[in-house]
Amino acid sequence: MLLNPKDDQSNESVCRVFQSNNQEIKNQSVNSKEIPLAGTDSVIKSQVSLAAYTSYRVGGPAQWYVAPRNLAGLQASVEYAKKHSLPITVLGAGSNLLVSDRGLEGLVIVTRHLRHTQFDKDTGLVTVSAGEPIPGLAWEAAKQGCQGFEWAVGIPGTVGGAVVMNAGAHKGCIADILVSAEVLLSDGSLQTFGRERLEYSYRTSKLQGSDIIVTQATFQLQPGADPTQVLAVTKQHQKQRLTTQPYHLPSCGSVFRNPKPYAAGWLIENTGLKGFQIGHAQVAERHANFIVNCGGATARDIFHLIRHVQNEVQKRWSILLYPEVKMIGEFQAIG
Repeated sequence: MLLNPKDDQSNESVCRVFQSNNQEIKNQSVNSKEIPLAGTDSVIKSQVSLAAYTSYRVGGPAQWYVAPRNLAGLQASVEYAKKHSLPITVLGAGSNLLVSDRGLEGLVIVTRHLRHTQFDKDTGLVTVSAGEPIPGLAWEAAKQGCQGFEWAVGIPGTVGGAVVMNAGAHKGCIADILVSAEVLLSDGSLQTFGRERLEYSYRTSKLQGSDIIVTQATFQLQPGADPTQVLAVTKQHQKQRLTTQPYHLPSCGSVFRNPKPYAAGWLIENTGLKGFQIGHAQVAERHANFIVNCGGATARDIFHLIRHVQNEVQKRWSILLYPEVKMIGEFQAIG
């Protein structure tokens, strides 16, 4: 049985199955390797492995793949997908994703090359393109003497993904500092959404699961601080994450949302699951809310381990853990 969102009510964002009915494009993906997008330096490629584009280092091929380096390339990519009735999947750093071993149909747009940062040291406003890595932005803000991003130094993602999922750590989150986000709609137009329009809540926003693509974001930081002090706080947050979380192995970060008032890691650890392994996927010894790729894991291994953890925690505590990681593609059910 292939899982579908309608069949699995435990997590509305799990196991989206993309289907394409465009037989011309399906045939083209076998016979063609590259399609230049006119007027841009972007090239659409076929059958590109996605393992290199996710922090888990797993995932099958994209039917079509493109990595635009500017807004014009991004708009042309979306226009191409719309013209050929292709579903779109957007990847930033791929740090909060589990991509099926079977890969993804449609066009995968990797936004990690969309990079530009503009600081206003007087006002503390910073405008950042979607592909900028969050840790780099945290360090730069600290060097500028701007407070408000110290918590983000250990988040292994990009600005676009962080805005979509309301990334957070150390009691801080994107919703606390976001002023607005520039987004690309499916019709190719650009709009600016204020924070209220994004309807933020814990680790989610109105953008999640939509066809809206974040192109850049503006944040309000607090200017005028001593850079030495801001850097010290940033370094302390980094040190805490490195000593308590297993960054030495591929992972997606935290796998499950915290079911307040509990911490997901505490529940998993006290269910006796630290170190439990399926294939080459393991519940991390250092932090139980991490599932790590010990080397050679498949997306199937990780998926089955996620389901096993959910089942065991629910049996022990009568609490269903909801995945924070977004699983996309087709996954085979256990049993």
